[in-house]
Amino acid sequence: MSSPIPPTPVPASPAVRPPASYRALGWLLAVPALLGALITLVLPTVQTIVLSLHSGGVLQESRFVGLDNYGKVLGGEDFWRALGFTLSLTAGPLLVAVVVGPLLALALDRGGSLARRAGLVVLSLAIVTFSPVGVAAAWLRGTLPDGPGIASLAEGLRDPATAPGTLRIVVVAATFGVVCALALTAFLPALRGGTAGPATLVVAVLVALAAVAVGAQAFSIGMTLTRGGPERATQTLAGLQYDYAFRMAQFGPGAAVAALTGVLLGGLGVVAVVVAAATRLRVTVLPRPATAARPGPGRDGAFPARPGTAGVVTGVVALVLVVAAGIVCAWPWISGVLAGGDAGADVGGLRAQANTWVPAVAGALVSVGVAYLAALGIGGLRPLGARSEWLLLAFAPWLFVGTGPLGVADWQNMRNLGLVDTFFALFPPLLVSVPALLVLTLLCKGLAERNDRDFFGGVLLPSLPMAGVLAGAVTLVNAQDALWPLLVAQTPELFTVPVAQMARLGGYHGAPDVGASTPPVVVAVALAAVVAAQLLYLDRLAISVNGSRPARTTP
Repeated sequence: MSSPIPPTPVPASPAVRPPASYRALGWLLAVPALLGALITLVLPTVQTIVLSLHSGGVLQESRFVGLDNYGKVLGGEDFWRALGFTLSLTAGPLLVAVVVGPLLALALDRGGSLARRAGLVVLSLAIVTFSPVGVAAAWLRGTLPDGPGIASLAEGLRDPATAPGTLRIVVVAATFGVVCALALTAFLPALRGGTAGPATLVVAVLVALAAVAVGAQAFSIGMTLTRGGPERATQTLAGLQYDYAFRMAQFGPGAAVAALTGVLLGGLGVVAVVVAAATRLRVTVLPRPATAARPGPGRDGAFPARPGTAGVVTGVVALVLVVAAGIVCAWPWISGVLAGGDAGADVGGLRAQANTWVPAVAGALVSVGVAYLAALGIGGLRPLGARSEWLLLAFAPWLFVGTGPLGVADWQNMRNLGLVDTFFALFPPLLVSVPALLVLTLLCKGLAERNDRDFFGGVLLPSLPMAGVLAGAVTLVNAQDALWPLLVAQTPELFTVPVAQMARLGGYHGAPDVGASTPPVVVAVALAAVVAAQLLYLDRLAISVNGSRPARTTP
């Protein structure tokens, strides 16, 4: 149960080194992930670097120019302005993630199980309804003469002097709810892992690195709202890469921007994996409440106390404040959904929904499934013993890399295969989800170190729900991605819903339905799944560092 008294860290029992046959199986299970990373991460990275050393593209013959493209990109002001603005866009969501997130988690944890679970349930809605293009389309309604409420701030996007500041505000508001929800999900387990202070600090570092990495690849909101304008005042790194490679058909400079972005993301990924491995970070699942024994006394002989009135009030007030702020920030999207789209501006038809969700689900099942096999091998069977998680360094440079930095090379591969403008091209070009690999490896590691059950019952079965949770999360990310479908689908019949929304806005054919990318059926199913996962599984996770293990259960 939640308690104002910190649990006493309990040293983890030494892990028993698995027999040689198990270690060999661990290596074998990691092979699909290694092959998937080689094909869809390493090779496109090499291709991107090679492309950055050549001029030309689709319209001109390619020729080797050495580092000229890097000189052009780094020597001009466009790249540095785009880099600075991109990083400035991450500042707001980053502060929400590392300040509001842990404070809300602490308040809800001290407020008891009801407050904590209420927070998880309410904020789950922000996760399943988040659509970058849909939210951006809703904010564009604020540029109309009768723009609703807070959305009228979007008027500032018209002026080059005010557009950058306005877009920063819009990004914070548009992402506030989903960032709070994800941060809460990350920080709550750290508070019940036996080393609340150190674990929270480590999680904060990882969350900060992830927030910067996601912001560095931001594309959909900026492209929908401003397309980098006016007068390039809101140009981002992803937008600059897109302009070079696909608007001006200059693959060399576009690949150079992609490579430079990849260096930044690779460094962040390596730091994240080193932090996780060096601090011996691990995730485990606490016993179910029905079978859990009463928590034992701490070193002072006292049992954890029930939350007091002050703790409950603090938790409820914190949740009410965050939810109220979230509703205000989401009001442009809420009012846009209620208003619907203009007549003849339907973008959420059955074909568009199939283009959106079929590739998204299939891509998630493959990429997370491959990652899960490797996690069972690396984290569960421990082929290198206590140092096994350091094997993740082989994947670390691509931990935070999405489709954007590899988009130029992946598009060229699709074109060479004759797959551009086909349904098959809509499938995400990644065969392994490295973020899922990291999370599942740390979980399998924590489960394996308990040493109280066999591998099947002690590692595979308890970790399987997390694989399902991550597959669902990757599905939502894939479905709302606008960049990759925008690159490979050129006929309206192959548009996904986010791309159709963008096309409708760019073609001046009337305002699209901003809720089309989050249809009610999908929202209902996803919300039920997320709430069930939060209450039945994620609320039992515990994160610890430095070899400690949790000393309490949750109610």
